[in-house]
Amino acid sequence: MPYRAWFQCLHCEDERYPLNEIVYECRRCGGLLEVRHDMEALATRPAGEWRKLLDQRYMRTDFPFGSSVWGKKEMVCPEVADENVVSMYEGGSNLFWAERLGRELGIGDLWIKQCGNSHTGSFKDLGMTVLVSMVKQMIAEGKKIPAVACASTGDTSAALAAYCAAAGIPAIVFLPKDKVSTSQLIQPIANGAITLTLPTDFDGCMKVAIEMSRRENIYLANSRNSLRIEGQKTVAIELVQQDDWAVPDWVIIPGGNLGNVSALGKGFLEMKAMGLIDRLPRLAVAQAANANPLYQSFLSGFARFEPQKARNTLASAIQIGNPVSYERAIRTLKRFDGVVEQATEDELANASARADRTGLFTCPHTGVALAVLFKLVERKVIVPGRKVLVISTAHGLKFPDFKIRYHEHQLHEFGVEARHANRLIDVGADYDSVRGAVLKALESRL
Repeated sequence: MPYRAWFQCLHCEDERYPLNEIVYECRRCGGLLEVRHDMEALATRPAGEWRKLLDQRYMRTDFPFGSSVWGKKEMVCPEVADENVVSMYEGGSNLFWAERLGRELGIGDLWIKQCGNSHTGSFKDLGMTVLVSMVKQMIAEGKKIPAVACASTGDTSAALAAYCAAAGIPAIVFLPKDKVSTSQLIQPIANGAITLTLPTDFDGCMKVAIEMSRRENIYLANSRNSLRIEGQKTVAIELVQQDDWAVPDWVIIPGGNLGNVSALGKGFLEMKAMGLIDRLPRLAVAQAANANPLYQSFLSGFARFEPQKARNTLASAIQIGNPVSYERAIRTLKRFDGVVEQATEDELANASARADRTGLFTCPHTGVALAVLFKLVERKVIVPGRKVLVISTAHGLKFPDFKIRYHEHQLHEFGVEARHANRLIDVGADYDSVRGAVLKALESRL
């Protein structure tokens, strides 16, 4: 039986569009679309055979199936021909056993999914390989697509630029001026993308990107486009695959534009429908207190959702007050008995530094998720004996200024008291000076 997938409106169940059609919202009601799969066809293969096939392909050399995204091609995007797949061998990132940190928290079974160990240093690669591959497929079919564009707070632009460069497709990125780290800013520039900085925030950049896509037929690459969700959902599949198909009790996800929680939820639900797993985890979305519209909605039991003007946060990639995927996220959280919690700037910075002291090197957004973990453990929402998995969204090397300023006690404007700071020690180049400094430092840690 052939595998098929299509776009379908979240509200109008009979409103469908092929994946190779340039469409981002329902033409009947204006609602968001999602990719639906022929689950009956997928279910014809027994679960045991699926597990065996996916394990045989995992991180091997048969193109494109060695990619941990395209190794699940039938479940992700069967409409793209193999020759049009644009892959950087994405996925397969480390599932890190945070044994020391978990022991400190008293939960023991704590794991960090290191999605930042990817080609451009973030989980965005997983969705972008699917989207750019579909663009290449459409161009091969004769569709006129002059470029692909996105609004970004850093990581999406890096992924889009890299995959478009590999495919030979022009990329355009819109970034909020002075709100993206230097390490993130140079990525699209180096990969040849048309890079523009706008004196606005992410939401302002998003408005421009949508307008460009409507007027100039430039393909939109933001998570408003649900093709990216298909790649990102493979994080859920991969993390259980890496643990011999065991499901964790909790998954904690940083939340900005809210596509990632929607994606992971979709991955878990589809695995359950295919018989690959027999239960669902609970989900927790972690938001920065300075950009927390989903948290505010959670406080009312999701009775209402109100966009906000996001305030400056060290977790710049999730500084989003009007998330595109809020409707998907709320629906997912209801299905998974999910919770939403927030972290202040002080909490996220110190959580990141505390984790680093146990061998990690976390981005500020992962710091948000870890701070929320600490809160949920303290309140006994998460209890000892549960298996907890935190999604780390980007590599800490993308945020050197955040790290340096923390350890030099330079984050006072964010209200951060750096309780785990480790200052650089400047000493003379003679033995006695070095010995004195080393012994003093060791004594202070006893």
